[in-house]
Amino acid sequence: MRRFSAEYLERTREGMWADSREALADLDLSDRTRILDVGCGTGELTRVLAEESTAEVVGCDADRELLAVASAHVPAVAGDAFRLPFATDSFDLVVCQALLINLPDPAAALEEFARVSSALVAAVEPNNAAVDVDSTVSAEVDLETRVREAYLRGVETDVALGDRVESLFEESGIEVISTHRYDHEKRTEPPYSEAALTDAARKASGAGLADHEMELRRGMEGQESTYDDLRREWREMGRTVVDEMQAGDYERVEHVPFDVTVGRVETSAASSNDS
Repeated sequence: MRRFSAEYLERTREGMWADSREALADLDLSDRTRILDVGCGTGELTRVLAEESTAEVVGCDADRELLAVASAHVPAVAGDAFRLPFATDSFDLVVCQALLINLPDPAAALEEFARVSSALVAAVEPNNAAVDVDSTVSAEVDLETRVREAYLRGVETDVALGDRVESLFEESGIEVISTHRYDHEKRTEPPYSEAALTDAARKASGAGLADHEMELRRGMEGQESTYDDLRREWREMGRTVVDEMQAGDYERVEHVPFDVTVGRVETSAASSNDS
């Protein structure tokens, strides 16, 4: 399983649920009594689930450093998505956010979700192949595309699952109830937030690429342009972003499509518990 720092998760998931929680409607949160968030990371979704329901909500992640952040806000325990430390039917909803795209065998994880759920399983998964970026710095749009394409070639899991999650549910014995696509918009404009200023500085230093250097190098093998070439262009673009920010002229909009798939565990017990 791929690992991420607390800083990376908080930065990439910032604002995901701030404007609207419509995407969670089909999770039937008002009728849930015990919810498990697998791969909870720093607990952004876990906290939202706790706010939107009266259920007992528990986060679970294999990374103890991330759990230390999450457990400051919600109950969280250490556990592997493929071997959850819970008895069968311990929850009536098991959910994950941006987890399946980072697993080598997402169907096996879903089978484990179905084991510990007596009723529903839900997955919130982005389609990273369909991300769209617009920026006042024209070079940023081209470089973002090149980086995304190289990353998709170099990463060893399917980070563009999208609506293919439905077939994974069915393969894992989970009856699909609904799948809806939502568009998460990340907008950067004056006045700039502290996070936006940090992102610009990371572009200018090349640190933004360093998070995915291994995948990018692998994805660029055999290409005329090398990772080091890309990093030089990326840093130059980042310096332009910083200059535009200082002038108050920089604007950027990123659209990340993600699918929310909800399914019912196909057991007679689940049917009776969820009726």
